[in-house]
Amino acid sequence: MSAQAAAPAHPSSTPSKKVNAAKLYVRGSVSNGMGLAILYCLSHYLGLQRYVLIAGGIQLFVFIIHGLPYRSEKFYDLSGSFTHLSVVTASLIFDERKRSPRQIFAAISAVVWMSRLGTFLYARILRDGRDARFDGIKPVCLSFMGAWTIQAVWVSLIELPVVLLNDRDDNLGLGLTDLVAMGLWIVGFLLEAAADSQKMAFRDKPENKGRWIRSGLWRYSRHPNYFGEMLMWSSLAFLASSSTGFTISTKEAAVMHFAWLSPLFTAFLLLLVTGVPAVEKAGFKKWGSEPEYMNYMKNTSCLLPWFPAPEMKED
Repeated sequence: MSAQAAAPAHPSSTPSKKVNAAKLYVRGSVSNGMGLAILYCLSHYLGLQRYVLIAGGIQLFVFIIHGLPYRSEKFYDLSGSFTHLSVVTASLIFDERKRSPRQIFAAISAVVWMSRLGTFLYARILRDGRDARFDGIKPVCLSFMGAWTIQAVWVSLIELPVVLLNDRDDNLGLGLTDLVAMGLWIVGFLLEAAADSQKMAFRDKPENKGRWIRSGLWRYSRHPNYFGEMLMWSSLAFLASSSTGFTISTKEAAVMHFAWLSPLFTAFLLLLVTGVPAVEKAGFKKWGSEPEYMNYMKNTSCLLPWFPAPEMKED
């Protein structure tokens, strides 16, 4: 045992650790409780029991066999991708029915998005060795488990347009609105993929260490990848609503519009929880004292790619 490990804790640090542990228990209780409540509602009120069981079962399994015993998030994103794939596949094979072009497009879109994002995130954690988002919650089992529960909720809510479409007969032919939605999905996918690739290439250059990206798509938007993701899921929700002719005349048609929970939940996470707030808080901590960074933040669009920030004039 090293001298550092054997040294007694500083008296002033003990209460802090107890407080932090208490906060983590509360946080874990809330995240698990809310997550299970949402999964129950999706299962009970929308009739999506089998998809909820698949999502929750896979996340719990990976957490128990690897996440918990190793206190590791290494396979967190990869398990999320596999859960997406499993849910989408199940929506196609559980019921034997002829699939419409709308259903096929939605399923393929979800698989393509999941494959790209999962590969990107797994490559990132292999490169970085860890995901800093988990550093503060891994010490307490309940709070760490909450992350896996929320991922099951994330998959179940995000895939609503796909499972709701594939869980019914779709006899309405494609119209102009469907083609527009499909086109917007492709635009969103290309935006997210390009933005992620540009950021990874930027970070791989030694001369950019400790700097923020403001080239490529990032010159026109502070978060072009988030905009692309929200556009994709909004497009699929639009596609699901289009399959009903945008009516709520029957219970089945009304249920289809719950597909909009997918882009709404995506926007909630990215704009208010783990996306923009976390990224920009870290950015201000690193570069908040630099005028160029503040000029970029003040004059660059948050999401929608728009005119770039003007160059600062030298004194």
